[in-house]
Amino acid sequence: MSEQRSNPHDAYFRKVMARPDNAASELRAVLPEAITARIDWPALQLHPGSYVHPDLRNRFSDLLFRTRLDGHPAYIYVLMEHQSSSDRFMAFRMLEYMVAIWRQHLAHHDHEHRSQRARKTTTLPAIIPLVVHNTAEGSPWSPSHPTELADLIDLDPAAREALGPHLPRLRFLLDDVAALDPRTLRDRDLTPATRVLLVLQRIAPKNTALGHDMLDWLEDLRALESGPDPLGDYLAVLTYLVTVGETAEADLATVFEQLGPRAKEAIVTTADMIEARGEARGRVEGRVEALLELATVKFGVLPAVAVRRIRSADSDQVRTWTARVLTATTLDELLG
Repeated sequence: MSEQRSNPHDAYFRKVMARPDNAASELRAVLPEAITARIDWPALQLHPGSYVHPDLRNRFSDLLFRTRLDGHPAYIYVLMEHQSSSDRFMAFRMLEYMVAIWRQHLAHHDHEHRSQRARKTTTLPAIIPLVVHNTAEGSPWSPSHPTELADLIDLDPAAREALGPHLPRLRFLLDDVAALDPRTLRDRDLTPATRVLLVLQRIAPKNTALGHDMLDWLEDLRALESGPDPLGDYLAVLTYLVTVGETAEADLATVFEQLGPRAKEAIVTTADMIEARGEARGRVEGRVEALLELATVKFGVLPAVAVRRIRSADSDQVRTWTARVLTATTLDELLG
């Protein structure tokens, strides 16, 4: 288990779906009724951490919730896929993450048992696996990408039949939001914050006309004003829009000025944040240019791959390299 370094999609997803009421509205809408009727919804609680491998965090976000199922301890694992195409090996990834959850569960109970605070556990809790596939490109889940783990195993039909009882089985639940017209989300019984999240993940990236497109969602946006954290919700929405969208801030402000006092406060706060980020970005860019000049003087013309690596580094890495350039004898030593 690890904590996740946020990208814009992940940060917005976590801000909204980490609240049990928002998560519950999505889960109730997509899980089969035979399952939702057995879940103890008042007991639904967020479990901290992330199980996604660091190399995949730009493509997936995840949240784990604790609850009870027919009175037994259980988990609900939600993975949000925000890449442009579905992952053929998603069933295998979900198995990996579920095994990690079970390992953590057993380790915790083993610690409790050794501390004489609980009896030794002899069972594993149920985990309900849900994948939410939602992309701006609107690319539906590929029918060639199985939701059943056994379908990934390379076998002829006769061998599959012979091995059938011995093959691992896991079928995750899929909410293919990318296959939906965003307007159909109005038919779901979702909290306003959850509906706005799912809609904006579809329409916001690279959108130059959000000032117009968001007018269809004013009712849900206004409803955030009466939610548990209106300023935080509006800040999350605005931060997401200015990060992934390409609509002028003035056009976004025109929409938010129609929503209420907290939304207007969020506009001012976001503007201050953008200005501060711009100043910080300017300082970092200055350090990058200085480092490139120093490295060129010392090592000669830099390879394009080295220039790209320096330009894409964060401020802490640039500081480290700038200090190292004084003593490094080769470019590899500098960037190592």
